[in-house]
Amino acid sequence: MTAMLYGLSSCDTCKKARKWLDRFGIAHVFVDYRELPQSPATLVAWKEHVGGWDLMVNKSSTTWRNLSPHRKAPGSDAEWKLLLREYPQLIRRPVVVTDDGNVTQGFSDNGFKARFGVGK
Repeated sequence: MTAMLYGLSSCDTCKKARKWLDRFGIAHVFVDYRELPQSPATLVAWKEHVGGWDLMVNKSSTTWRNLSPHRKAPGSDAEWKLLLREYPQLIRRPVVVTDDGNVTQGFSDNGFKARFGVGK
């Protein structure tokens, strides 16, 4: 199984996730979505898998807190896609996509062990 790991090169959580995958020998490709912005269709697909735009966005981030109130309340998919393409750092990191089409967000040791069937 190959995992696609989407995030930011400077993100500590993404760095931890990459090290974890290396440690357990899980093939992966890292994509910095600031350098290679994802298509609107990809953002929508991720949103569908993780349970909606609100769950996809890190609302505790400084970037989110600094947005104007009207930007924090997108009323349509089009507005969400525009917001996330403008501020990719708002996407909860990392986004992990595996060959089977499964999409998850975030990193924890136990979560990755369950996700990749390690330590069973």
